Amino acid sequence: MNEAQESFLSHLIELRTRLVRSLLAVGIAALPTLYFSSELYDILAMPLINSLPQGSHMIATGVITPFLIPMKIAIMAAFLLALPYVLYQGWAFVAPGLYTHEKKLALPLVVSSTVLFAVGMLFCYFIVFRKVFAFIAHFAPKSISVAPDIEAYFNFVLGMFLAFGLAFEVPVVVVVLVITGLVTVEQLREWRGYVVVAIFVVAAVVTPPDVVSQISLALPMCLLYEAGIIFAQMASRRRKPQALAQPPGEEA
Repeated sequence: MNEAQESFLSHLIELRTRLVRSLLAVGIAALPTLYFSSELYDILAMPLINSLPQGSHMIATGVITPFLIPMKIAIMAAFLLALPYVLYQGWAFVAPGLYTHEKKLALPLVVSSTVLFAVGMLFCYFIVFRKVFAFIAHFAPKSISVAPDIEAYFNFVLGMFLAFGLAFEVPVVVVVLVITGLVTVEQLREWRGYVVVAIFVVAAVVTPPDVVSQISLALPMCLLYEAGIIFAQMASRRRKPQALAQPPGEEA
């Protein structure tokens, strides 16, 4: 019982160490982003500003909102800069309980997860926002004076970034499920129809109630699911048969 308690405490200490390192990385990355917080906000607001009628502008209804929102954007940017290191810390925490061939996937998974998350956000910023805001502006009555609140806009952008960033992680999730033996490639293919329906349901829930944003999220997720199946099949072929009999943490 003492050994079990010591093992549990050691895992808690290890988890605390990984979390502290991740927070320090975000804090260090926040130094330059806080300095350029106003510029970062202008960049983030550009898609909406470009779609507003001439003479329209954004407003701040809160007393400290003009200060608080740029700070939040700077922190979000700092987290994105530190994301590879944060993902590595998470992988390092679970690595001791993995097989040797699974540990070798650390670098590819960290890199691919970071790249796909960033691609999802860029896709949302450069393509989805432009189409969604243009779609909304087209149907807005001419008698309405548009003046979006910057806090509401930030919450909308953050939610969309998270939705598209996580959606673009679908291939990584599919590959991990296959290489860990939780599902097989054949099962993923059999479930394709159900997955497509689930994707469109998720897209309808996490995106605004307009067809453009829903389709913009659902279609890439469907394509990424198919790409995940292809990569999972390639990864499963490379797995060594004897790896299944190898104890976790044992080196080859």
